[in-house]
Amino acid sequence: MELRQLRYFVAVAEELNFGRAASRLLIAGPSLSQQIKVLERDLGVVLFDRDRRSVALTAAGTALLPHVRALLDRADDLKRRAGRLSGSQPVRLGYVNWLPRDLAARTSAVAQVHVDAWVAPSHTQASRAADGSLDLAVCWVREEDLERLGLAARLVGADRLYAVSAGAGTGPVRAQDTVVLLDEDVTSWASWNDYAQELVRSTGARAERISDGGVTGPAFFDHVRRIGRPVVNSPKGQTAALPPDLVQRPVVAPRVYWTWSLVRRVDEERSAVLAVVDALCDTVEDLGLRGPDAWLPAGDPYRPEHHRER
Repeated sequence: MELRQLRYFVAVAEELNFGRAASRLLIAGPSLSQQIKVLERDLGVVLFDRDRRSVALTAAGTALLPHVRALLDRADDLKRRAGRLSGSQPVRLGYVNWLPRDLAARTSAVAQVHVDAWVAPSHTQASRAADGSLDLAVCWVREEDLERLGLAARLVGADRLYAVSAGAGTGPVRAQDTVVLLDEDVTSWASWNDYAQELVRSTGARAERISDGGVTGPAFFDHVRRIGRPVVNSPKGQTAALPPDLVQRPVVAPRVYWTWSLVRRVDEERSAVLAVVDALCDTVEDLGLRGPDAWLPAGDPYRPEHHRER
């Protein structure tokens, strides 16, 4: 049982609708439903009566709800007290799947950085930074996202994307000869889908729509075999090893990049937060992004026409 699952329970109990609760929590509906089932299993009781048209608290859910709220209040109070005892509130940092490898070494002298355990998509983490749930977030954003959410961004890292294909060839592949996957789960894959659609429009790559979350993971490899053409990888790193029948191939003409921004609210004035930004970003170079054959999507803050000190 985890605190986040208890927060999910409270949200569903207040909304009595999984879709609205998922939107409020900024997570996918199926993920929310699965986490509630895990919580019910761990507690040994059914919390909700639900069918396709309605959701209602069970007697057990009604009885437990005030105790869960009180427990969450105590957990929040514990964090506040711990922050005061340490001499300063920690800087809360959220991320998608990538963080600087030497984050602790670069920030330990300037602030107490707490890496948030809730790993979420880029658009979710950017929204959490905007509403104050996080102090900083490492995510992919566009200029329009920064303006809409009232965020400032600095470059903290970048990935050069590659393609995966079946067969023995390991040489470069042109972007126009690749396939890019678009997932129908727009809640979980909104940022990737936006990026991928721009890549298709800009380079002539072919779009392939899927509905199984196979933008990454073992299902991605199955799609590579099924499609029979090089498929561009997602920056959401693979946790499964590359199977022996597949190979990585660099994408060229152009070289395709995904950028990671460290975002904060534009009105952020706390010295600890600003010190963490400087510690992580001051030594970052352009990472190849300004090369003559580098590609970034329209609206990326680090395209030459956008790049400026923020």
